[in-house]
Amino acid sequence: MRLLVVGAGSVGGYFGGRLAQVGRDVTFLVRPARAQQLRELGLRILSPHGDLTLHPALVTAGDIAGPYDLILLSVKAYTLETAIGDFAPAVGPETMILPLLNGMRQLDLLTERFGSRAVIGGVALIVSEIDEQGRIVQRADIQRLAYGELAGGISARIRLLDAVLQGAGFEAHASPDITQAMWEKWVQLASLGALTCLMRGTIGNVVAAEGGLVLSRTMIAECAAVSSACGHPPSESFLNWHTELMTQAGSPLASSMYRDMRKGARVEAEHILGDLLLRAAARRVSTPLLEAALVNLRVYQQSPGTETRD
Repeated sequence: MRLLVVGAGSVGGYFGGRLAQVGRDVTFLVRPARAQQLRELGLRILSPHGDLTLHPALVTAGDIAGPYDLILLSVKAYTLETAIGDFAPAVGPETMILPLLNGMRQLDLLTERFGSRAVIGGVALIVSEIDEQGRIVQRADIQRLAYGELAGGISARIRLLDAVLQGAGFEAHASPDITQAMWEKWVQLASLGALTCLMRGTIGNVVAAEGGLVLSRTMIAECAAVSSACGHPPSESFLNWHTELMTQAGSPLASSMYRDMRKGARVEAEHILGDLLLRAAARRVSTPLLEAALVNLRVYQQSPGTETRD
C-alpha cells in the first residue's frame, strides 16, 4: 500500500515517521521550506517511545505523478482548502483519504470534492508539537490512531488498512463506529481548548481558582449538549474519563490552541469552536461559555503581532 502523508507536522510527521521507520511505503507531501529542512536535517522525532531521525521520500505540490492507496491528511484546518488542491492529483478511484483534522467540517469539504467513497474517518490521539528546530516532540506517552468507515462497520478495505498500520510502534485500531469517536474527540478538544484559552492557563491553574471546577464541568456539559443534539451523545465512559482529566488538581494539561496562543500563532478557533456553535445555534442549544471563548479567540486573532498566514 502506497501512503501519502500530507504535512510533516506534529501529528502526520509522527505517525508517518513511525510507519516509514518499519518499512512502509511512505511519502510526505510538504511545502518547499519544510522539504528543504527535512532534506538537510531529516525528519526528527523526540519521544518517550524512542527518538528517531530518518530521511523520508518527499514531494511538493505539482510533483505528484499518480494516485496513492492512502492519503493521511494531517494539516491545520485553516490550510485544508489549499492542501486539497495540492494532493488532488494523488486521488484515484480506489484511494482512501484519512483526515486527522480537528472538528468535522473537513468531511463535508472532502466529500464534496472527491465523493463519499473516498473519505474515511479518523481520530489521532497524541500530545506533540514542532519545536523551534523543526523537530517533532512527543510530550506524553499516548499515541493512538483509530480509523473506519463513516457509515460504520469494518469493510474489506479497512481490514487491509488495519493490516498496514499495525506493528509501527503506536496503537492502531479499526473502529466500527468512527463517527462517534470523532464526535467525542470534538467534545474533548472544544471543551479543553475553550477552557484553557478563555482562562489563559492549564487545567491545574483553572481548577485551583475559586469557581474553576464548576466552570470546567459546565464547559464539558455545553459541548456534550451540542453533540447530543446532533445525534451523537457522548458515552458515559467517555464523559467520566474526560471529566476526570478536566478537573484534576495540579494538571499541566492544556490544549494545542492554548500553546499556539502563547506562541502568537494562528489558531483553529473557527474550525473547533465556530463550527460547533453553528450546529448549536441550528438546534437552539444554549452555549454561553463556548460563545465567550470563541469571541475571546477572535479578538486574539485580530490582535497586532498574531500570526495570520496559512
